[in-house]
Amino acid sequence: MASINFWFSIGSTYSYLTVMRLPAVAEAQGIEIGWRPFDVRRIMKAQNNTPFVGKPEKTAYMWRDIERRAAGYGIEAALPAPYPIANLALANQVALLGLREGWGVDYVQATYRRWFQDGQPAGEAPNLPDSLREIGQDPDAVLARAESPEIVAALEAETETARDLGIFGAPSFVVGHELFWGDDRLEDAIGWLRRHRL
Repeated sequence: MASINFWFSIGSTYSYLTVMRLPAVAEAQGIEIGWRPFDVRRIMKAQNNTPFVGKPEKTAYMWRDIERRAAGYGIEAALPAPYPIANLALANQVALLGLREGWGVDYVQATYRRWFQDGQPAGEAPNLPDSLREIGQDPDAVLARAESPEIVAALEAETETARDLGIFGAPSFVVGHELFWGDDRLEDAIGWLRRHRL
């Protein structure tokens, strides 16, 4: 089965659009998706890249753009959502742990749904524990594992890998050595995968 690596960071606004539609797209296209959480904030700070801070016009455009795109996909969104989120790293540590243990995609969708539909910031209560309970996980046990030195280091390593690949934002899709940035580039990534038989 052909594959695309989906680099995402809970905390990225546009990643909501991809997260909520990607499993269905992958199934329809017969494509295997590698879900790769990373700390986009760390990369953006290192690059002095703060796209929305102090830019009210651009921020307003972002929310309206996401609202339009979500409607086009048939995805519910109550915007603006709380932004930025304070506990980005923790939210992604939980995602990384979940992907290792087989419940990561369900968690990512649940936490984004609460963030973008219920106004509950990801990475903190009530979103984090309620999202974990929804998918049958014990919040205390998960958080103990997610905050372990092993998972903290693993997220840092994934972030370094993302940087080495030239990733500068989320969502991003990597097909072989080709990078596609933005939810609206998913179809381009799929097309490249098809044309080049990767």
